[in-house]
Amino acid sequence: MNVSEALKILKDHGYKYTRKRELFLELFASERRYLTAREVLEYLKPTFSGLSFDTIYRNLSVFTELGILEETELDGEKRFRYSCMMPGHHHHMICLTCGKTSAVKACPMNDIESDDFQITDHKFEIYGYCKECH
Repeated sequence: MNVSEALKILKDHGYKYTRKRELFLELFASERRYLTAREVLEYLKPTFSGLSFDTIYRNLSVFTELGILEETELDGEKRFRYSCMMPGHHHHMICLTCGKTSAVKACPMNDIESDDFQITDHKFEIYGYCKECH
């Protein structure tokens, strides 16, 4: 996903273009890692001095609902990144130091069967350290 695609999704769902949203999306486009709301706020604060966490969280929520961003939780804090555009079902390894991600095509759900539970979705993430951070 890139900024233009994300802005088109917003427009298609009735959201207005704002410079704030564009800069917000540019930050995610420039990073290959999950970002916290605080990191987004720190990035935008020099340009938008009155920006609040409410505005950040509201936009993160909208972007996630529209499939622009995906979220995970690490160390008790929600983190966000552009939705992965890799085709097909897969999961991710996430570096605990720098937050970079890489795709894993294997899925442990392939080995799980249940007659008394209807599985509607799942999430599987592997945490560790990338080659550069190890």
